[in-house]
Amino acid sequence: MSGFKRIAVLGSTGSIGDSTLDVIARYPEHFGVYALSAFSRMDKLAAQAAVTGAAVVVVPDDAAAARFRQAWKGAGPMPEVRVGAQALADTAADPGCDTVMAAIVGAAGLPAALAAAQSGKRVLLANKEALVAAGSLFMAAVRQSGAELLPIDSEHNAIFQCLPQTGRAEAPLAPAPGVRKLILTASGGPFRRHDPADLADVTPDQACAHPNWSMGRKISVDSATMLNKGLEVIEAHWLFAMPAERIEVLIHPQSVVHSMVEYEDGSVLAQMGQPDMRTPISYGLGFPRRLDPGVSPLDLVKWGRLEFEAPDLQRFPCLALAYAALRAGQAACVTLNAANEVAVAGFLEGRLPYPWIARVIEAALEWQAGRPSVTLDRLTDVLDLDAEVRAYAGNLGLA
Repeated sequence: MSGFKRIAVLGSTGSIGDSTLDVIARYPEHFGVYALSAFSRMDKLAAQAAVTGAAVVVVPDDAAAARFRQAWKGAGPMPEVRVGAQALADTAADPGCDTVMAAIVGAAGLPAALAAAQSGKRVLLANKEALVAAGSLFMAAVRQSGAELLPIDSEHNAIFQCLPQTGRAEAPLAPAPGVRKLILTASGGPFRRHDPADLADVTPDQACAHPNWSMGRKISVDSATMLNKGLEVIEAHWLFAMPAERIEVLIHPQSVVHSMVEYEDGSVLAQMGQPDMRTPISYGLGFPRRLDPGVSPLDLVKWGRLEFEAPDLQRFPCLALAYAALRAGQAACVTLNAANEVAVAGFLEGRLPYPWIARVIEAALEWQAGRPSVTLDRLTDVLDLDAEVRAYAGNLGLA
């Protein structure tokens, strides 16, 4: 690891942001915080900025900026407060930082992640939508700018570690030589053993009770439906230039094997570790050097047994819909993601039964397939389609 790195943590008040700041604090000689961003938790953002000495914070609107200033109790000077989506993208491209942790959940994080890639930064990608909704644009930006792209999702980080060591942080144009397939593992979430007929009355709290990981509510619901694994299949396609038929999903309830790579000679390489996001975060921050993230060692004797099983697509229809979207093309992937965000919001707010999340997504995909084809050559094209899908899904009377 060469030189001192200045980090912008976009989405700093979420679980990924918390873990990132924890790892950074362990290595003050190597890392400093340049910028932080948050959407609503201004008290926490102010506390983070005071502790880290961040030079910049980015908030969504003037009201949030006022709340941040009111919450500021730092001993040093208040950071520069930047406001709005354009300020977020500008900060991701700011020459004051060389590394960007893109951890904003949802399509809202897409423009900033793309701006970081276009600016040639080291991009620690924890935002799924950058690749799900704009994979071709994003990977082209990485190639053109010479950015370093390091996946932070535990599954993609695991695959990254298990692939051949050449061209590690570049955007590939073809699958790595000798690789037969990628195997993404999934916990199966809280409903792995439930009969699909028993899911009609699932509550948001039940859906968010992930057995292994501590995550935000939206991501937790995506884990319960396994839509998150479908998004990860789409991400893996772009990150590793792998076709859908060579990306497999296996349920692994223990979440110890984070993912695997199968080679043409029959060898399978797996990355294993405690279910703690500080491990992939530290790998991205320190790459190619490995850092101690403060995670306890993996005790295989304690675990004793590791299980694997194929996912039941009747129980997890969202996974099948994601594979279908990937095969259908980028517009379908935009539709999948946008419809899911609308449906999950409706479920979390008590306006949509849990099984209808998949039904909203399926209806939106059918609607999109019946429309004239669209070109998605610019970010505005992607965002326009995203908005149209959200309006359609919102008008179904279900969300």
